[in-house]
Amino acid sequence: MNVVELLKAQLDLLPAAQRQVGVAILADPQWALRANVDALAQRANVSPPTIVRLCRALGLEGLREFKLQLAQQLAVGTPFLHRTVQASDDALTVAQKILRGMVASMVDLEQKLDAVVLEKAIATLARAKRLDCYGVGATSSFMATDAQARFFRIGLTTNAYSDAHMQLVSAATLTSDDAVLAISHVGRMPSLLEAVEVAREQGATIIALTQPDTPLAELAHIPITVTVPEDAVVRVSTEAYLAHMSFLEILMVGVGLRRGDAAIARMRRFHDVLIERGIDSNHPAMRLGWSQAERNALNKAGDDPDAPEPA
Repeated sequence: MNVVELLKAQLDLLPAAQRQVGVAILADPQWALRANVDALAQRANVSPPTIVRLCRALGLEGLREFKLQLAQQLAVGTPFLHRTVQASDDALTVAQKILRGMVASMVDLEQKLDAVVLEKAIATLARAKRLDCYGVGATSSFMATDAQARFFRIGLTTNAYSDAHMQLVSAATLTSDDAVLAISHVGRMPSLLEAVEVAREQGATIIALTQPDTPLAELAHIPITVTVPEDAVVRVSTEAYLAHMSFLEILMVGVGLRRGDAAIARMRRFHDVLIERGIDSNHPAMRLGWSQAERNALNKAGDDPDAPEPA
Protein backbone atom coordinates (compact mmCIF):
# COMPACT_ATOMS: atom_id res chain seq x y z
CA MET A 1 0.00 0.00 0.00
CA ASN A 2 1.50 3.36 -1.02
CA VAL A 3 1.64 6.29 1.36
CA VAL A 4 -1.42 8.08 -0.06
CA GLU A 5 -3.58 4.95 0.12
CA LEU A 6 -2.27 4.32 3.64
CA LEU A 7 -3.18 7.84 4.69
CA LYS A 8 -6.68 7.48 3.22
CA ALA A 9 -7.17 4.16 5.00
CA GLN A 10 -6.06 5.57 8.36
CA LEU A 11 -7.66 9.02 8.05
CA ASP A 12 -10.82 8.36 10.07
CA LEU A 13 -8.81 6.64 12.82
CA LEU A 14 -6.43 9.55 13.41
CA PRO A 15 -6.81 12.18 16.16
CA ALA A 16 -8.57 15.33 14.98
CA ALA A 17 -5.43 17.45 14.55
CA GLN A 18 -3.59 14.75 12.60
CA ARG A 19 -6.70 14.19 10.47
CA GLN A 20 -6.64 17.89 9.51
CA VAL A 21 -3.08 17.43 8.25
CA GLY A 22 -4.12 14.34 6.31
CA VAL A 23 -7.00 16.20 4.66
CA ALA A 24 -4.66 19.04 3.62
CA ILE A 25 -2.15 16.59 2.12
CA LEU A 26 -4.78 14.58 0.25
CA ALA A 27 -6.34 17.75 -1.11
CA ASP A 28 -3.10 18.69 -2.87
CA PRO A 29 -0.31 16.08 -2.78
CA GLN A 30 1.84 18.05 -5.23
CA TRP A 31 1.77 21.09 -2.97
CA ALA A 32 2.40 18.96 0.13
CA LEU A 33 5.48 17.53 -1.55
CA ARG A 34 6.96 21.05 -1.83
CA ALA A 35 5.75 22.44 1.49
CA ASN A 36 7.87 22.61 4.65
CA VAL A 37 6.67 21.74 8.15
CA ASP A 38 5.53 25.27 8.94
CA ALA A 39 3.58 25.63 5.68
CA LEU A 40 1.83 22.30 6.23
CA ALA A 41 0.99 23.24 9.80
CA GLN A 42 -0.38 26.62 8.73
CA ARG A 43 -2.59 25.16 6.00
CA ALA A 44 -3.93 22.46 8.34
CA ASN A 45 -4.29 24.93 11.24
CA VAL A 46 -2.22 22.76 13.60
CA SER A 47 1.13 23.00 15.38
CA PRO A 48 4.31 21.79 13.58
CA PRO A 49 4.83 18.81 15.95
CA THR A 50 1.48 17.42 14.74
CA ILE A 51 3.03 16.90 11.30
CA VAL A 52 5.71 14.64 12.78
CA ARG A 53 3.14 12.76 14.86
CA LEU A 54 1.12 12.03 11.73
CA CYS A 55 4.17 10.66 9.91
CA ARG A 56 4.96 8.39 12.85
CA ALA A 57 1.35 7.25 13.05
CA LEU A 58 1.81 6.05 9.46
CA GLY A 59 4.90 4.10 10.45
CA LEU A 60 7.42 6.63 9.09
CA GLU A 61 10.28 8.35 10.88
CA GLY A 62 9.24 11.86 9.91
CA LEU A 63 8.30 14.28 7.16
CA ARG A 64 11.45 13.57 5.16
CA GLU A 65 10.61 9.89 4.74
CA PHE A 66 6.95 10.70 4.08
CA LYS A 67 7.90 13.11 1.27
CA LEU A 68 10.28 10.57 -0.25
CA GLN A 69 7.53 7.97 -0.52
CA LEU A 70 5.05 10.57 -1.74
CA ALA A 71 7.46 11.71 -4.47
CA GLN A 72 7.96 8.13 -5.64
CA GLN A 73 4.22 7.62 -5.90
CA LEU A 74 3.55 10.87 -7.75
CA ALA A 75 6.37 10.15 -10.19
CA VAL A 76 4.61 7.01 -11.47
CA GLY A 77 1.18 8.66 -11.75
CA THR A 78 -0.40 10.51 -14.66
CA PRO A 79 0.00 14.16 -13.55
CA PHE A 80 -1.17 15.66 -16.83
CA LEU A 81 -4.56 14.02 -16.39
CA HIS A 82 -5.04 14.14 -12.63
CA ARG A 83 -2.71 14.52 -9.68
CA THR A 84 -3.69 11.21 -7.98
CA VAL A 85 -4.76 8.97 -10.87
CA GLN A 86 -2.40 6.26 -12.10
CA ALA A 87 -2.29 4.65 -15.53
CA SER A 88 -3.35 1.27 -14.11
CA ASP A 89 -6.50 2.60 -12.41
CA ASP A 90 -9.85 1.26 -13.60
CA ALA A 91 -12.91 3.47 -14.10
CA LEU A 92 -14.24 2.96 -10.55
CA THR A 93 -10.88 3.82 -8.99
CA VAL A 94 -10.57 6.92 -11.17
CA ALA A 95 -14.06 8.04 -10.12
CA GLN A 96 -13.32 7.39 -6.44
CA LYS A 97 -10.02 9.29 -6.50
CA ILE A 98 -11.51 12.30 -8.25
CA LEU A 99 -14.59 12.45 -6.01
CA ARG A 100 -12.57 11.96 -2.83
CA GLY A 101 -10.23 14.71 -3.93
CA MET A 102 -13.19 17.04 -4.38
CA VAL A 103 -14.60 16.12 -0.97
CA ALA A 104 -11.22 16.67 0.69
CA SER A 105 -10.93 20.06 -0.98
CA MET A 106 -14.38 21.14 0.18
CA VAL A 107 -13.65 20.01 3.75
CA ASP A 108 -10.41 22.00 3.65
CA LEU A 109 -12.33 25.01 2.30
CA GLU A 110 -14.84 24.79 5.15
CA GLN A 111 -12.07 24.75 7.73
CA LYS A 112 -10.66 27.98 6.29
CA LEU A 113 -13.92 29.96 6.12
CA ASP A 114 -13.55 33.53 7.36
CA ALA A 115 -16.85 34.45 9.02
CA VAL A 116 -15.94 38.14 9.26
CA VAL A 117 -15.26 38.40 5.53
CA LEU A 118 -18.46 36.55 4.64
CA GLU A 119 -20.55 38.79 6.91
CA LYS A 120 -19.02 41.92 5.35
CA ALA A 121 -19.67 40.64 1.82
CA ILE A 122 -23.27 39.69 2.59
CA ALA A 123 -23.99 43.03 4.28
CA THR A 124 -22.47 44.94 1.35
CA LEU A 125 -24.50 43.03 -1.22
CA ALA A 126 -27.73 43.32 0.77
CA ARG A 127 -27.57 47.14 0.85
CA ALA A 128 -26.15 47.72 -2.65
CA LYS A 129 -28.38 49.71 -4.98
CA ARG A 130 -26.73 48.04 -7.95
CA LEU A 131 -24.48 44.99 -8.29
CA ASP A 132 -22.35 44.40 -11.39
CA CYS A 133 -20.68 41.00 -11.78
CA TYR A 134 -17.46 40.71 -13.80
CA GLY A 135 -15.83 37.57 -15.15
CA VAL A 136 -13.12 36.86 -17.73
CA GLY A 137 -12.70 33.57 -19.56
CA ALA A 138 -15.11 30.67 -20.02
CA THR A 139 -15.47 29.59 -16.39
CA SER A 140 -15.46 32.99 -14.67
CA SER A 141 -17.81 34.49 -17.26
CA PHE A 142 -20.28 31.68 -16.67
CA MET A 143 -20.07 32.21 -12.92
CA ALA A 144 -20.63 35.96 -13.31
CA THR A 145 -23.77 35.22 -15.33
CA ASP A 146 -24.90 32.68 -12.76
CA ALA A 147 -24.32 35.22 -9.98
CA GLN A 148 -26.42 37.78 -11.85
CA ALA A 149 -29.29 35.29 -12.14
CA ARG A 150 -29.08 34.38 -8.46
CA PHE A 151 -29.02 37.91 -7.04
CA PHE A 152 -31.58 39.20 -9.53
CA ARG A 153 -34.09 36.63 -8.27
CA ILE A 154 -33.93 37.97 -4.71
CA GLY A 155 -34.46 41.58 -5.73
CA LEU A 156 -31.03 43.08 -6.42
CA THR A 157 -30.55 45.23 -9.49
CA THR A 158 -27.83 43.08 -11.00
CA ASN A 159 -25.85 42.94 -14.26
CA ALA A 160 -23.17 40.60 -15.58
CA TYR A 161 -20.37 41.57 -17.97
CA SER A 162 -17.61 39.46 -19.52
CA ASP A 163 -16.65 41.84 -22.33
CA ALA A 164 -13.69 44.06 -21.36
CA HIS A 165 -15.18 47.17 -22.97
CA MET A 166 -18.54 46.73 -21.26
CA GLN A 167 -16.83 46.16 -17.93
CA LEU A 168 -15.14 49.55 -18.26
CA VAL A 169 -18.44 51.20 -19.23
CA SER A 170 -20.10 49.54 -16.24
CA ALA A 171 -17.33 50.59 -13.87
CA ALA A 172 -17.46 54.21 -15.05
CA THR A 173 -21.16 54.45 -14.18
CA LEU A 174 -21.00 53.03 -10.65
CA THR A 175 -21.37 55.06 -7.47
CA SER A 176 -20.52 54.67 -3.80
CA ASP A 177 -23.94 53.02 -3.32
CA ASP A 178 -23.01 50.17 -5.68
CA ALA A 179 -20.89 47.02 -5.54
CA VAL A 180 -18.85 44.89 -7.92
CA LEU A 181 -18.47 41.13 -7.65
CA ALA A 182 -15.28 40.31 -9.57
CA ILE A 183 -14.75 36.60 -10.21
CA SER A 184 -11.38 35.28 -11.36
CA HIS A 185 -9.58 32.33 -9.82
CA VAL A 186 -6.35 33.34 -11.55
CA GLY A 187 -6.87 36.94 -10.44
CA ARG A 188 -4.36 38.49 -12.85
CA MET A 189 -6.31 39.33 -16.01
CA PRO A 190 -5.28 42.90 -17.00
CA SER A 191 -8.65 43.93 -18.44
CA LEU A 192 -10.51 42.79 -15.33
CA LEU A 193 -8.05 44.54 -13.02
CA GLU A 194 -8.43 47.75 -15.01
CA ALA A 195 -12.23 47.67 -14.71
CA VAL A 196 -11.97 47.00 -10.98
CA GLU A 197 -9.61 49.97 -10.58
CA VAL A 198 -12.11 52.24 -12.33
CA ALA A 199 -14.94 50.92 -10.15
CA ARG A 200 -12.86 51.67 -7.05
CA GLU A 201 -12.25 55.21 -8.30
CA GLN A 202 -16.01 55.61 -8.61
CA GLY A 203 -16.43 54.63 -4.96
CA ALA A 204 -18.00 51.21 -5.52
CA THR A 205 -17.24 48.43 -3.05
CA ILE A 206 -15.26 45.59 -4.64
CA ILE A 207 -15.90 42.00 -3.61
CA ALA A 208 -13.56 39.47 -5.23
CA LEU A 209 -13.71 35.69 -5.57
CA THR A 210 -10.11 34.69 -6.25
CA GLN A 211 -6.99 33.01 -4.93
CA PRO A 212 -5.05 34.58 -2.04
CA ASP A 213 -2.26 37.04 -2.81
CA THR A 214 -3.40 37.81 -6.37
CA PRO A 215 -3.58 41.36 -7.77
CA LEU A 216 -7.37 41.06 -7.74
CA ALA A 217 -7.38 40.10 -4.06
CA GLU A 218 -5.19 43.12 -3.29
CA LEU A 219 -7.51 45.48 -5.17
CA ALA A 220 -10.68 44.21 -3.50
CA HIS A 221 -12.18 45.80 -0.43
CA ILE A 222 -13.57 42.37 0.50
CA PRO A 223 -11.51 39.49 -0.93
CA ILE A 224 -13.10 36.05 -0.57
CA THR A 225 -10.10 33.83 -1.17
CA VAL A 226 -10.18 30.25 -2.44
CA THR A 227 -7.29 27.82 -1.97
CA VAL A 228 -7.64 24.50 -3.80
CA PRO A 229 -5.23 22.08 -5.52
CA GLU A 230 -3.88 23.18 -8.87
CA ASP A 231 -5.11 21.34 -11.95
CA ALA A 232 -2.59 19.47 -14.09
CA VAL A 233 -3.63 21.25 -17.30
CA VAL A 234 -6.31 23.94 -16.95
CA ARG A 235 -5.95 27.11 -14.89
CA VAL A 236 -9.27 26.64 -13.08
CA SER A 237 -9.61 23.15 -11.59
CA THR A 238 -12.87 21.37 -10.93
CA GLU A 239 -12.28 21.95 -7.22
CA ALA A 240 -11.90 25.69 -7.87
CA TYR A 241 -15.12 25.73 -9.88
CA LEU A 242 -17.02 23.96 -7.09
CA ALA A 243 -15.54 26.27 -4.46
CA HIS A 244 -16.53 29.42 -6.35
CA MET A 245 -20.04 28.13 -7.00
CA SER A 246 -20.37 27.21 -3.32
CA PHE A 247 -19.45 30.75 -2.29
CA LEU A 248 -22.01 32.17 -4.72
CA GLU A 249 -24.65 30.00 -3.07
CA ILE A 250 -23.52 31.11 0.40
CA LEU A 251 -23.66 34.77 -0.58
CA MET A 252 -27.03 34.48 -2.30
CA VAL A 253 -28.66 32.69 0.64
CA GLY A 254 -27.08 35.12 3.10
CA VAL A 255 -28.34 38.14 1.18
CA GLY A 256 -31.79 36.55 0.82
CA LEU A 257 -31.99 36.14 4.59
CA ARG A 258 -30.93 39.77 5.09
CA ARG A 259 -33.58 41.01 2.69
CA GLY A 260 -36.21 38.94 4.48
CA ASP A 261 -39.82 38.36 3.42
CA ALA A 262 -39.58 40.40 0.21
CA ALA A 263 -36.83 38.17 -1.18
CA ILE A 264 -38.62 34.99 -0.15
CA ALA A 265 -41.85 36.23 -1.74
CA ARG A 266 -40.02 36.89 -5.02
CA MET A 267 -38.51 33.42 -5.00
CA ARG A 268 -41.92 31.89 -4.31
CA ARG A 269 -43.40 33.84 -7.22
CA PHE A 270 -40.64 32.68 -9.56
CA HIS A 271 -41.24 29.11 -8.44
CA ASP A 272 -44.98 29.33 -9.07
CA VAL A 273 -44.55 30.92 -12.50
CA LEU A 274 -41.99 28.33 -13.61
CA ILE A 275 -44.16 25.47 -12.39
CA GLU A 276 -47.19 26.88 -14.19
CA ARG A 277 -45.60 28.20 -17.38
CA GLY A 278 -42.03 26.92 -17.58
CA ILE A 279 -40.93 25.10 -20.72
CA ASP A 280 -40.26 21.93 -18.74
CA SER A 281 -43.77 21.92 -17.23
CA ASN A 282 -47.15 20.68 -18.48
CA HIS A 283 -47.93 24.07 -20.01
CA PRO A 284 -50.35 23.69 -22.95
CA ALA A 285 -47.84 25.23 -25.35
CA MET A 286 -45.49 22.34 -24.71
CA ARG A 287 -48.06 19.74 -25.71
CA LEU A 288 -47.91 20.86 -29.33
CA GLY A 289 -44.75 18.83 -29.74
CA TRP A 290 -45.89 15.77 -27.80
CA SER A 291 -46.39 12.45 -29.47
CA GLN A 292 -49.76 10.69 -29.32
CA ALA A 293 -48.28 8.15 -26.90
CA GLU A 294 -47.28 10.93 -24.53
CA ARG A 295 -50.73 12.48 -24.75
CA ASN A 296 -52.37 9.11 -24.07
CA ALA A 297 -50.13 8.54 -21.05
CA LEU A 298 -51.04 11.93 -19.61
CA ASN A 299 -54.76 11.37 -20.24
CA LYS A 300 -54.56 7.99 -18.53
CA ALA A 301 -52.92 9.57 -15.50
CA GLY A 302 -55.67 12.15 -15.35
CA ASP A 303 -53.22 15.03 -15.41
CA ASP A 304 -54.21 16.62 -18.73
CA PRO A 305 -56.49 19.63 -18.20
CA ASP A 306 -57.34 19.56 -21.92
CA ALA A 307 -58.70 16.03 -21.73
CA PRO A 308 -62.49 15.70 -22.23
CA GLU A 309 -64.64 15.51 -19.12
CA PRO A 310 -65.82 11.97 -18.26
CA ALA A 311 -69.41 11.22 -19.19
